[in-house]
Amino acid sequence: MKLFKSLLVAPATLGLLAPMSATANEVTISDFTPAEQLAITNSRVDGLEARLNNVEAGSFSETTTASFSVDFAIGAVDGAGITTTVTDGEEELQATYGFQIDLNTSFTGEDSLDISLDAGNAGGSLGQFDTNSASEALTVDGISYTFPLGGATAFIGDNTDGSMLFTTACAYGGPSNTLDDCANVNAGITGGGISIGAAYDFDNGFTTAVGAQFTETGIATDETDDAFAVNLAYTADSYGVSITYANSEDGIDNDTYTALNGYYSFDSGLNISAGYEIGDLDNEVAASDETEAYFIGLNGEVGPGELGAAVGTFSSMTEAAGVMPERLMYEVYYSYALNDGMTITPLIYTVEGEDAADEDETGIMVKTSFSF
Repeated sequence: MKLFKSLLVAPATLGLLAPMSATANEVTISDFTPAEQLAITNSRVDGLEARLNNVEAGSFSETTTASFSVDFAIGAVDGAGITTTVTDGEEELQATYGFQIDLNTSFTGEDSLDISLDAGNAGGSLGQFDTNSASEALTVDGISYTFPLGGATAFIGDNTDGSMLFTTACAYGGPSNTLDDCANVNAGITGGGISIGAAYDFDNGFTTAVGAQFTETGIATDETDDAFAVNLAYTADSYGVSITYANSEDGIDNDTYTALNGYYSFDSGLNISAGYEIGDLDNEVAASDETEAYFIGLNGEVGPGELGAAVGTFSSMTEAAGVMPERLMYEVYYSYALNDGMTITPLIYTVEGEDAADEDETGIMVKTSFSF
C-alpha cells in the first residue's frame, strides 16, 4: 500500500509543479506551500486505503479453499438387464460428463463448513460411472458443518449422508456405483435430507460413530422417512474390521440392517476386501422379509496404476416367496494417473440376468477425471 500511496502522491506533486513553472515570474517561493497540498493528498489517500481494507476484509477468508473436478465418460452397454434404460439402442456409444465444485472454510481452525455444487448429464446406460447430476443446471449437492464436540467430532448437514463420519473397513475403491459400497448397501445410511451425526476416535485403533437422517419436513415423525445407524470399527497397520447397524422407518415399515466389513493389506501392496449385509424387513404389505448382499474385491498397484477386480450382489437381494434370488455383478478396472490432475479409468463389467429368459448385461466404458 506504501507503493500505491507514492504513485498517487507523485502525479499530485507534478500537478502542483506544472502551474508553478508556468507562472514563475509572478509567484515567489514564499507563496508556494507544498506541505499543505501534500497533507490534503495524503488525507485522501488514507481514506482510499481504508476503503480498500474494508473490501479486503469482506472478501474470502484466508481459510476458504475451492477445488474443482470434471469427469468425462464414454462407453457402451450390451444386454437388456434392468441396469440400463435403453431397450432398442443396445451397444450404442454414449457419453456423459460431470462437474463439481467443493468449497471449504474454517472459522476456528477446528471446524469445517463444506458445500458441494454439481452439474452434469449423467444417466442412461452409463450410470455405473458416477458423473454427478442428471441435470446440467448447477445444483447444491450437499452442505454440512463439522465441529468438535467435547472429545468427539460432530456434524449437521442438508442433503448429506447420515453415515458421513462412519468408518467402513474396505480398501477397495472401484469405480462402479454398485460395488463401490463393499456390500454396505443399506446399513451405511445415505441420501438423507437433514442429517446429523458424531464420531469418536479412541486413539487405539477403535472408532465409533452414530448418524441419523430425516426428511426436511416432519422431522422425526411417524409419517416420514427416518433412519438411525451406529458404526464401530477397528483399524490396524495392515487390516481393519467394522460393523454397522441401521434402523430405517418409512412411516409404515420398520426395517433393520447389519453390515460386516473387513480388509487385509499384504506387504506386496495387494488389498483384499469383503463385506456382508443382512436385512430384516418389516413388510406389512409384501411377502418378502429379508435382504442379503455380499462382496469380495482385490486391488493393488500394477505398473503405473491400480488394477482391481470384484464380484458381488447387484445391490441387495430381496427374498420373494421364500426364495432369495441371486444376481451377481463382476467388474475389472485399471486406473492410472497421466499427471497430478488427470486420471483415466477403463471399466469392464457384467451383470447376470434375472433369470434364464433375461440375458446378461455387459458394459465397457472409460472415464477421464480432471482435478484442479
